[in-house]
Amino acid sequence: MNTGKAILGVMAGIAAGAIIGVLLAPEKGSDTRKVLLGKGEDFAKDVNKKIDKKFEELMHTITAKFRSAQNDLIKSKKDKAEMS
Repeated sequence: MNTGKAILGVMAGIAAGAIIGVLLAPEKGSDTRKVLLGKGEDFAKDVNKKIDKKFEELMHTITAKFRSAQNDLIKSKKDKAEMS
């Protein structure tokens, strides 16, 4: 299962749970909204952390590939200079 489908599934589950929770909640609406807001903020923080982690991994990979290409180019230039 790819990440996009997993995230979509989690978000759909959260939305369904929130709707059911609001409909069946024994508390006042204002109290329920505060609880849902807190849970939504927690979820958003978790998603942001995961996005930040994936971004850092991507940047690390790109940087490593760039340095490798840079080193290959330098080596190629040195080899050509030695052959001349």
